[in-house]
Amino acid sequence: MFESAEMHHEVDEKTYDKDIEKLREELVDAQYDMLEDKSFPVVVIVSGFDGAGKGETANLLQEWLDPRHVRSRAFGAPTEAERLRPPMWRFWSALPPKGKIGVLFGSWYSDPISQRFENEIDDRELDTRLEGVRSFEQLLIDDGTVIVKLWFHLSKKAQRKRLKELEDDKLTRWRVTKNDWKTFEKYDHFRKTSEHVLRETSTGAAPWLVIDGSDNKYRTLMVGRALLAAIRGRLNAAPKLKKNPKKTGAGATPPSAVSMLHTIDTTAILKTLKFDEVVEKADYKKRLAHAQESLGKLARHQGMQKHSVVAVFEGMDAGGKGGAIRRITQSIDARAYQVIPVAAPTDEERAQPYLWRFWRNIPRIGRFVIFDRSWYGRVLVERVEGFASEEAWSRSYREINEFEEQLASSGIILAKFWLAVTKDEQMRRFKEREATKRKRYKITDEDWRNRKKWDEYVVAASDMIDRTSTPYAPWTIIEANDKNSARLKVIETLNDRIKDVF
Repeated sequence: MFESAEMHHEVDEKTYDKDIEKLREELVDAQYDMLEDKSFPVVVIVSGFDGAGKGETANLLQEWLDPRHVRSRAFGAPTEAERLRPPMWRFWSALPPKGKIGVLFGSWYSDPISQRFENEIDDRELDTRLEGVRSFEQLLIDDGTVIVKLWFHLSKKAQRKRLKELEDDKLTRWRVTKNDWKTFEKYDHFRKTSEHVLRETSTGAAPWLVIDGSDNKYRTLMVGRALLAAIRGRLNAAPKLKKNPKKTGAGATPPSAVSMLHTIDTTAILKTLKFDEVVEKADYKKRLAHAQESLGKLARHQGMQKHSVVAVFEGMDAGGKGGAIRRITQSIDARAYQVIPVAAPTDEERAQPYLWRFWRNIPRIGRFVIFDRSWYGRVLVERVEGFASEEAWSRSYREINEFEEQLASSGIILAKFWLAVTKDEQMRRFKEREATKRKRYKITDEDWRNRKKWDEYVVAASDMIDRTSTPYAPWTIIEANDKNSARLKVIETLNDRIKDVF
């Protein structure tokens, strides 16, 4: 994979001067056309050998393009805030919005390559990590992101020469460290590891472009042309994609896979629930006090020094989510939790991949985050109301499961609750809210519209529970006609989930 990049490519001064001005003009034009279009972002990944021009390239792109619409981010060792969250959190935080360009100097490739190079992980673990990388990139691509992956290569001879030149120049001496020379001593091992990573992650939708870094003029022209081709390619394809949105992304779900979702009736999950449990007030108060005391102790337990908690609440309107959440927060120090009410996405959130707004609210170690509605909106309200295409919501089951698996593997305890009520009980609660002044804000026109699609929501919720209940993030269905019973089951289940991990 690196052979052609080691043939040494040179561009003479005359050719470079002739091509560079036109290329820069075309790049700026493309950038502004992309900004006006606002249907996709571009992520440029800059990786490769030390001394091959990675830093110069990142600086060059900032110089050539309008810097107001370019986000550059260099990733080094994780900060304290990053270490206290899942590994992918910092990369999600760096994604550019639609219409803009993000240049990532170092990326989700740095750690797998470095850890395998240092023998901290073996080949099997490396391939597992790369599978996760492919899934992450496919998620971005399916959402419309254009990914340009640039690998700057140097032969062993060229790298030694380059490091020596940098070290001999007083102005660039600081850029060469002892660690750079130690890495050079293991050049062959680094080359082998890197080549394996590139082969495993060079896909049709996100291929690696390997560039000879020994000649700065050649390198500069190749980077500019690659970025221009990527932007223009998507802009030229945009009208076709708008006419046929199902073709967005190389991983678009085939029609046969989508239609299969309708061949199995999962509605028995919710239609066969029993709503006969009733907890009397005296018993409720006693059990609630005990459960809240236990939750308070668990929140302060030393085990929370390695974990955090994400609680997800979904359910039919008037199912009692707010009341259940309040019983949880009464038990925890206000500084240790955050409640995130999820509504329609803002303009900022619509400009990012779907899961971005949830990643940004993932808690650090030792904290609780409670989502009142969540990422499941994609397969519930967006599915039922037609806000997302069938292809988009159907692939979200996989994306959600992968997202939750990443959270769980990083030490987050996931507790997911579906609060179910009967249709008659929902009507009773709606009317009660309308008749009680202090509760009127709880009932909206949207609630009544949703009620007309009760059966569609039952189908969507049943599919959701069936397809996203996993060992690391199981669903708990709460029969919530009796509020006392429901609130107890929620807080007692949450306690059990935390105890199981501690």
